[in-house]
Amino acid sequence: MRHLWFLVISLAALILAGCSEEAPPGMPKPFALTEEAMGRYCGMNVLEHAGPKGQIILGPEPIWFSSARDAVAFTMLPEEPKNYSAIYVSDMSKAPSWDNPGAENWIDARTAFYVIGSSAQGGMGAAETVPFSTKEMADQFAQANGGQVVTFENIPVDYVLGSDHTGASGTRSEE
Repeated sequence: MRHLWFLVISLAALILAGCSEEAPPGMPKPFALTEEAMGRYCGMNVLEHAGPKGQIILGPEPIWFSSARDAVAFTMLPEEPKNYSAIYVSDMSKAPSWDNPGAENWIDARTAFYVIGSSAQGGMGAAETVPFSTKEMADQFAQANGGQVVTFENIPVDYVLGSDHTGASGTRSEE
């Protein structure tokens, strides 16, 4: 009986650990989105924009982005630092709405599924990379809003930075 009780408790602990939104091992936890968050590229309050957001941990505080696309762009631009310890984007499968993507529903950007080329526009009215924690949710969004589902590694540089960006073609690889 004692072994059965131990098995039940162990199984419950594993299930609860799997439901945790903790950062992956070795990565800092994401920060909650607050009124103080200012966008890296627009200099505006991140909460003033609809759609998914991004944050990149580079030091003790995050760098905030008004859109998930801007966070992805940061990783592609050669002039931006590459020694960040984490990249997080809003998990739109857990977002209350497009206008309110949530303050604490972050997902590791490298594990997300993105819908690109949809009718949904990001915070600054540009095309967006809409992140989801599951492929099924990304597929549903793409079916309803158009676009295609890709992984972080397969987001085309031209889609994020534009085709006139020097050296920007195809997909990108992180350095």
